[in-house]
Amino acid sequence: MNVRRSAAALAATAVLCMAAAPAATADTQPPANLPSGLYGKTDPKYDGVFRQSYALLAQDTVGEKPAAKAVDWLTGQACDNGSYAAFREDPSKACDAKTVVDSNSTASAIQALTALGGHDADVKKSVTWLKSVQSQDGGWGYNPGLPSDANSTSLVIGALKAAGENPAEVKSQKGKTPADALVALSMDCDSGKGAFGLADMKTGKLAPNADATAAGVLGGLEQGLVAKAADKTEPTKCAKAADAKAAALVGAGYLSDALAKDGFLKSSMPGAEDQPDYGNTADSVVALSAAGLTDQAEKPLEYLEKNGAAWAKQSGSPAAYSQLIFAAHAAGADPKDFGGTDLVAALNAMGPAPQKGGSADAAKDDKKDDEGSSMSVWWIIGVFFIASVGIGFLISGRKKNQL
Repeated sequence: MNVRRSAAALAATAVLCMAAAPAATADTQPPANLPSGLYGKTDPKYDGVFRQSYALLAQDTVGEKPAAKAVDWLTGQACDNGSYAAFREDPSKACDAKTVVDSNSTASAIQALTALGGHDADVKKSVTWLKSVQSQDGGWGYNPGLPSDANSTSLVIGALKAAGENPAEVKSQKGKTPADALVALSMDCDSGKGAFGLADMKTGKLAPNADATAAGVLGGLEQGLVAKAADKTEPTKCAKAADAKAAALVGAGYLSDALAKDGFLKSSMPGAEDQPDYGNTADSVVALSAAGLTDQAEKPLEYLEKNGAAWAKQSGSPAAYSQLIFAAHAAGADPKDFGGTDLVAALNAMGPAPQKGGSADAAKDDKKDDEGSSMSVWWIIGVFFIASVGIGFLISGRKKNQL
């Protein structure tokens, strides 16, 4: 393990579970004055940008238009060079050497801002920064200088794709690509059953990890946090991976096996109790769907529909609701009726209300316009019918139907 890893980075890794699980819990004491544009009421010290990015991306995914001040809060967290820290209490103060910036916050912000549109200059600076801190093996660690991990590398791949970059052309000084790093982080069939590994904090040795595998699957398939189901296929048998896509498909098979019995994953954090890990399970539903294992995603999706909303409510984190929305979207479920819970409404209630005029509202308006047009057509037909039978009404003008 790199001894330069800061205490803040260690805490962030433990809390974020390497960019997959919501950070805060309901009993975390928030600062006295939380920013009005920030989603969530828990302490944002280790997950402010992360959870905000997830919330805005989830809203955009379901057709909501995030509040302007929520978007402004996120863009205001960026350092001048485009990098993001987990949270800056005073964003008016310039970032310096003491500002602990990280790849995960930066990559998640990129994915949110590219989805929302209108932030090309900001995104370009952030992408340039990510490229500048790429590890020699082609991947990324949580903080610059840390060993590459599957979660961070995959999150950056999703950001690069969202920003219109070709990850295969993003190379380190040694000519290594993000795909090269993922292949190196995939494990063999004997010791790791084809999973992506997470390095032990003491020994640095890779151990199979479902969270890292769910991320690695998306990264290997060059998918971001918001993914759609691929054409239905069967699990790939474990074999030595020749490239990142092959490693992703083998990893998806590992997830399929891990979820087959109970329909959920258990916590993989060191020292954690033997209990369901809802965040990792949601991420796995996205990964399985993206890999075309739609049948295998059904059982964990059903588990989340029964239990996920209670977990998200208890966690107090908008990232939790966002992960469930991503899972529902990928698996073709309805996030507004997810086991009887409207995930979108629950997420929206955790921060400033979305703007009117989003695509969801636009769809309603279009429906109204269509209905109005139909009514106008029948009104005209009726008028001409009346005229044709000689009623003799004088039509001086047609009132425009407004809804």
